[in-house]
Amino acid sequence: MSHIKPFTLSAWVLLALAGTASVQAQVSTSKELIIAPLAVVKKAPLSENDLKRWSHLDLIKDSIPGMSVDKAYAELLQGKTGQKVIVGIVDSGVDIEHPDLQGMIWTNAKEVAGNGIDDDKNGFIDDVHGWNFLGNAVHENLEMTRVIKKKDDGSAQYKEALAQYTKKYEEALGGKERIDYLLKAHKTIKTTLNKEKYSIEDLKSITSTDENVINSKEIMSQIFTNVGPTFDPESEFEEYREYVYDQLNYNLNKEYDGRKIVGDNPEDIKDNHYGNNIVFGPDKEKALHGTHVAGIIAQIRHNDLGGDGITNNVEILTVRAVPDGDEYDKDIALAIRYAVDNGAKVINGSFGKSFSPHKQWVYDAIKYAAKKDVLIVHAAGNDGSNIDETKNINFPNDAEDNVKEFADNVLTIGAINKAYGENVVAGFSNFGKINVDVFAPGEEIYATVPNNKYKYLQGTSMASPNAAGVAALIRSYYPKLKASQVKHILMDSGVLLPAQVVLGENPNPNEKPAPVSSSESSKTGKMVNAYNALLMAEKMSKK
Repeated sequence: MSHIKPFTLSAWVLLALAGTASVQAQVSTSKELIIAPLAVVKKAPLSENDLKRWSHLDLIKDSIPGMSVDKAYAELLQGKTGQKVIVGIVDSGVDIEHPDLQGMIWTNAKEVAGNGIDDDKNGFIDDVHGWNFLGNAVHENLEMTRVIKKKDDGSAQYKEALAQYTKKYEEALGGKERIDYLLKAHKTIKTTLNKEKYSIEDLKSITSTDENVINSKEIMSQIFTNVGPTFDPESEFEEYREYVYDQLNYNLNKEYDGRKIVGDNPEDIKDNHYGNNIVFGPDKEKALHGTHVAGIIAQIRHNDLGGDGITNNVEILTVRAVPDGDEYDKDIALAIRYAVDNGAKVINGSFGKSFSPHKQWVYDAIKYAAKKDVLIVHAAGNDGSNIDETKNINFPNDAEDNVKEFADNVLTIGAINKAYGENVVAGFSNFGKINVDVFAPGEEIYATVPNNKYKYLQGTSMASPNAAGVAALIRSYYPKLKASQVKHILMDSGVLLPAQVVLGENPNPNEKPAPVSSSESSKTGKMVNAYNALLMAEKMSKK
């Protein structure tokens, strides 16, 4: 399931409480790795322009834990020419017509557009810009739903799926009750004020003695106070309502069959030519997630539109395989192989799930990518959990026993926010000193969304393409380096997290969570840094 982190009431409150404080940074001299700790005070609030591209900023210059992308371009890449790198985006689809992605989209030179012929004889007709393995499907069950829809086979997987399904269904019902209550309060205020949009000042002006109006005023005033004056209940409530209702109507609905429209047998990996060439799917708006991911990597730099991509020396190859729900193992395995076969050197996977009935198909695809020297960058997930624990496994992974890696071409990314300090790891981000490799910016990331728009989204889904963009930079300027070398450069060259960090969601906003050693966060306890990575790549390329 795509890793967008939906706002919840607790998230609104936590977001409102976030502040700036003294931070630690790393000292850098010209063309030396950023390595030495130093206390730095946050200089000023971020401007709107800087917020849109904070992941490109530098911890020393800007006191923001970005990836020093601007510094890398200014000091390391001036006058250098890299080669184009194909980046596979395995996701919900990409709006390849977005103006800020023009010139960044991969084109299959072996295929004649629109002639209805499989010119390159790869089994996919008119796959000019990629392939859509989902066809016209949009919504899907979660994998746990699909598991329990099958008969109880007495397996541990069935029992665990049933337990998680029951818990998640109860949570969804609770979420429905909450959002229905909030929407009712919001509607009452709109009716009372006779306004579609209102502010905290408007709320203060209400003098009604009607109990329903008083209660609604109190609820909305509390939210505005916690979140801030820019809060837009119309859009935020609708986003959360859609999330909750989609869970109940599709993701957790045992009567719903989202696969029927595709027409294949998802239990047969050999049934492998299905779908169509419409890479943004039947509803372009539903390609929001994949379009955002593509933009983080490749939206055109310095064109005064939206934000900036990490690199424009890329071609985005779209493989639509992630529905609104959990992806099928078969689709992911075939999507990886398709991207590999069509020249991708980096594949971004901003998706994941708790159950993987055919995980071996995906493992085999990962091994295939490794043999073809392709790096897979994968989001760690948004449950705020330790994915080293078996109960919290996030599939796909690169260790059949969740410990020992079977390939060295998968980089798993956790998410950080823009305030360096003990709370720099995003509360929603999964962590684990075995199964998370390194962190990258993943909160409030501004990028392209369908139909010529832009949006801030958050999640490890956003952290993964930030890291993948840096990987593409390295593969562009240092093409002789292997996928495994690029993986370890991103890990080894990262900037250290603070010595102590808070990990996971805070279950009680009234109590300050206890920080732990940053060594518990990931294999490296580091954040991706483009400047450091390029310096290390330069050094390794000369060996």
